[in-house]
Amino acid sequence: MAMITWITDDGRHRQAEVNDGSNLMLAATFEDVPGIDGDCGGCLSCATCHVVVDAAWAERVGGPGDHETVLLDTTASPRQPHSRLSCQIISRPELDGLVLHVPAEAW
Repeated sequence: MAMITWITDDGRHRQAEVNDGSNLMLAATFEDVPGIDGDCGGCLSCATCHVVVDAAWAERVGGPGDHETVLLDTTASPRQPHSRLSCQIISRPELDGLVLHVPAEAW
């Protein structure tokens, strides 16, 4: 289980323990994190779960896959170097303490 922190564009923090194997979009919607909509339910088809991985965590989280890269180019907030779709980040013990920034307009 990993403790994940989402920081919204207005500086609010939301934390939750996320079970190993769960994607972080589902966790964010369960925790009502503002700006994470997850309209496609995590099927990698909408980009409404755009987050920016804190630079300190980028290497551990890893980069986006090919299809995710294409979708990241369609987000309302400009893509940043550590942008990811949270539906593609799976909770695991080594992500305990992960910080994700939620852009002003996720979609």
